[in-house]
Amino acid sequence: MTVFSRRSLFASALLVGLLPSASLFAADNPKEIRIDWATYNPVSMLLKDKGFLEKEFAKDGIAIRWVQTVSSSNALQFLNAGSIEFGSTAGSAALVARINGNPIKSVYVYSRPEWTALVTTKDSKIAKIEDLKGKKVAMVRGTDPHIFLVRALLSVGLTDKDITPVLVQQHADGGNLLIRGDVDAWAGLDPMMAQHEIKDGARLFFRKPEANTWGILNTREEFAKDHPDLVKRVISAYEEARKYSLANYAEQKKIFIAVTKLDEAVVDKQLKERTEFTHNKVGPAQRESILEAGVALQKAGVIGANVDVKKVVDDLIDDRYVTVTN
Repeated sequence: MTVFSRRSLFASALLVGLLPSASLFAADNPKEIRIDWATYNPVSMLLKDKGFLEKEFAKDGIAIRWVQTVSSSNALQFLNAGSIEFGSTAGSAALVARINGNPIKSVYVYSRPEWTALVTTKDSKIAKIEDLKGKKVAMVRGTDPHIFLVRALLSVGLTDKDITPVLVQQHADGGNLLIRGDVDAWAGLDPMMAQHEIKDGARLFFRKPEANTWGILNTREEFAKDHPDLVKRVISAYEEARKYSLANYAEQKKIFIAVTKLDEAVVDKQLKERTEFTHNKVGPAQRESILEAGVALQKAGVIGANVDVKKVVDDLIDDRYVTVTN
C-alpha cells in the first residue's frame, strides 16, 4: 500500500485544480502590530492619542502596541531586530540603513520638516561651517542631523576628520552637552533644538531646509511582503491622523505639549514654523532628496564608492500604498 504525505496530497490537489493556487494563501495575521511614536513625528503622537489604528484593527482582533523611539537610528535598530513593524525616520537615515543591510521599505511620508540645523551657543564665535574646523561637535550617528552635518562640511571642502565628533545616544544629550560647554556645536534636532533656542539662546548658525530629508514611515520588508493589506490599512489610519492634524492645529499642539511638557513657544516653533504636513506619498521629490543625500554621503566617503546609490533608493522606496497625493 502506498502512503501519501500531507505535502504530496496538497501538491497533487494543486495539479488537478482541487485547491486554489498557493499564491492565494496569505500569511496569518499577527496578533499585534508594533509601531513607533516619536516627538520628531508629531503625526504619530496624534495617531496614538486618537486611537485611529486601534479602531481600524479591532474587528480583526489585532492589538496595537506603541513603542517610543528617540531617533532615526533608534527606530532603525528596532526595525532591524524585528521589535517593531513600523518605524519613523528621516529618508536619508533609511537609505544608509538599507545600504548597511537593514531590510526595510519606505512606504509613507508623514512630514516635510526643517528639523535639523547646526547649533552653537549664544556667545560662541562660531558663525559659519568653516568655523567648525578643529571643534567638538555632538551628534547621533546615522540620523538626519549627522548626515546634515556631513553634507554641510563637504560643501566647504571639509570632512568629519576636520572636526572632533562627539557621539551621543540621544539627540537631547547632544543639546545638553552644548549648553554645558562640553562641545562647541551640535547637529541638532527638534523639539530639543527649538527648546534650546528659546530657553538658552542657542543659535542656529547654519540652516538649509532642503537638505533636511523627509519624515518617512518605514516597515520591515518581510512584513510588507506577507501583509500588504495591513500595511495599506496602517497608512490609511496615518492619513486620517495627518489630515486631522492639518484641520486641528490647536488639538495637535495640546497633545504634543501633554507628552513633551514643552512650552507653547517651543512647540509653535517646531510645528508651525518648521514642519509641513501636506505630503503623504514617497514620490519624485522625496526620492530625489534621498538620492541627493546618498550621493553627497558617497562623495564624503561615508558610503562606499562601490555602492549603487540609485539602485538602493529604488529598492528602499515602495510607493504603491498611497494612491492619492496632496
